[in-house]
Amino acid sequence: MFKTYSRVNRIAGNVIVVSAPGAAYGELAHVSTDAGFSLANVIRIDGDQAYLQVFRGSSGISTEARVRFLGRELTVSCSENVIGRVFDGTGRPRDGGPALEEALVPVGGPPVNPVKRVIPSRMIRTGIPMIDMFNSLVESQKISVFTVAGEPSNELIARVALQAEVDAIILGGMGLRYQDYLFFRNAVEAQGALDRTVLFVHTAADPVVEALAVPDVALAVAERFALGGKRVLVLLSDMMNFCDALKEIAIIMEQIPSNRGYPGDLYSQLASRYEKAVDFEGAGSITILSVTTMPGNDLTHPVPDNTGYITEGQYYLYKGRIEPFGSLSRLKQFVNRKTREDHRPLMDAMVQLYAYYQDTLEKKAMGFRLSDWDRKLLRYGRFFEQKLMDLSVDLPLEGALDTGWDILSECFLPEETGLRSSLIQAHWRGDAREAITA
Repeated sequence: MFKTYSRVNRIAGNVIVVSAPGAAYGELAHVSTDAGFSLANVIRIDGDQAYLQVFRGSSGISTEARVRFLGRELTVSCSENVIGRVFDGTGRPRDGGPALEEALVPVGGPPVNPVKRVIPSRMIRTGIPMIDMFNSLVESQKISVFTVAGEPSNELIARVALQAEVDAIILGGMGLRYQDYLFFRNAVEAQGALDRTVLFVHTAADPVVEALAVPDVALAVAERFALGGKRVLVLLSDMMNFCDALKEIAIIMEQIPSNRGYPGDLYSQLASRYEKAVDFEGAGSITILSVTTMPGNDLTHPVPDNTGYITEGQYYLYKGRIEPFGSLSRLKQFVNRKTREDHRPLMDAMVQLYAYYQDTLEKKAMGFRLSDWDRKLLRYGRFFEQKLMDLSVDLPLEGALDTGWDILSECFLPEETGLRSSLIQAHWRGDAREAITA
């Protein structure tokens, strides 16, 4: 028997307070509004007082509203029928299709026991050289794209979604502009990837608090697919909007603020989602790639700062490119030794030479005289940025490695690269000039 209460004690932003003895933390409720009803869930219990977060916002709710507790947590359908569908942040259809009621599972469960995890060992190829060659994405990894406003982060993760060698893609969008939502949807439809994709989309026009449910819903579906043997890639954009929603609720709840007003449990809130990345023994896996937009390109901001401690690296997207400095995949060593013998040494040599190129740019800007070595570095840096760093470049890993050798062979003598003689003998490109200028 569902318990119904007809008195709301207090309304503060998107949180309402009801005297409801016996209500449970995380329990769902229907709250009547002028337009019908809205879902809410209990986010705090204080004696007999239940604090409920209303997903669709408190607009239209009065103190006379009826609140009916459902005796269960938020659930989402994890059947194969969700493939190719678009849902809102709480799992309701956004694409005009029917609601799904089969294979319902609760969202927001605990991460997998570490004892049941498998050490990451398989690379996820994306066709993006700055990922595959320099900071490989590893199956079951949790990693974020650190960027600033205006950068093509959505275009980047859309390319990853279309080209990643995985069985299923789950996109969790938080605070997306409507055109960004349409971009993601049209991209997967146009490339024929909708048959392996599920979208959970919260737009900027939706109530802010609804963004809080998106990661949990997306990861609940991912976990069920992974247990069924699928290799799942979860894309979350933008985690800054998720954290801002946490901040809004914390302010409404009158919690003592921490750094820059964010709640004191920000680290735990982020970790409870990111730690869902896992490789199940004898089953599938969950890999998490998120976007974190940094206000003012500030790495010390609480959100990227906490994210950096939780995740296993980051891709630094700046000026339309994934920068080799600031980007790091802490798990790449598990897979680089399994690709090609020249992968790791070539990557190290090219990054080191690119660092020399950056120094030469400063030298040139300050008006110093340039040596022949400096001019070689300037040419190298230009080729490196055009042939490998540009996000429009689409190459398999082996093609990216060969392009790296082309660039080195065009710009330097073999002994100037710092690479082993055995590697140079095996891979030095005699026809580099034709390859570079093609």
